[in-house]
Amino acid sequence: MTTKGYKLSNERYEFIKGEVCELFVRLDVKCMPVSGFEIASKLGITLIPYSSLSVKKRREAKKISEDGFYMEDNENEFGTEYIFYKDKYIPYERQNMTILHEIGHCVLDHRGHSDEEEAEARFFAKYAIAPPVLVDKIEPSCPEDIMDYFDLSSEAAWYAYDYYLNWKRIHNAHGSYTDYERKLLRLYRRHKIIA
Repeated sequence: MTTKGYKLSNERYEFIKGEVCELFVRLDVKCMPVSGFEIASKLGITLIPYSSLSVKKRREAKKISEDGFYMEDNENEFGTEYIFYKDKYIPYERQNMTILHEIGHCVLDHRGHSDEEEAEARFFAKYAIAPPVLVDKIEPSCPEDIMDYFDLSSEAAWYAYDYYLNWKRIHNAHGSYTDYERKLLRLYRRHKIIA
């Protein structure tokens, strides 16, 4: 399924950014770089690497998704959530991004795999891994600065840098932070992660 070109409404992008920031505040996320592993743990989501599965189950998992997927088991009375993810021969940065993407499906309460839901989860992960308001605090001069500080792949760092430059242009034009950006800044300042 190709969803890279799917465009969400501005309202939906804003909603997702707010959800990411609210999640970070609610879970008291204080790591930098952001760790999908930590967030999943705090949400009570069990992470299952493909390498821990039997050969048959690994094949079945890869049929669902080559990279990873979120699953909710409502069979038991408490409900259990899982993220299965490819771990062998995959760099940490990619695993982390996959887990954040799947957390996006969980947090945004997705029930299927529509183009819209995939676009939302992809944006959730992109925003969560390097929120522009936090990127601004390191004053990056190039994508490599973001790559090093936020532990991103080269490709993801280029996207984050481009997104940051657009955010910076808009921020400078309006001169103020959104409510959700202010909450995120307070969280990271309280933990002395940023000045």
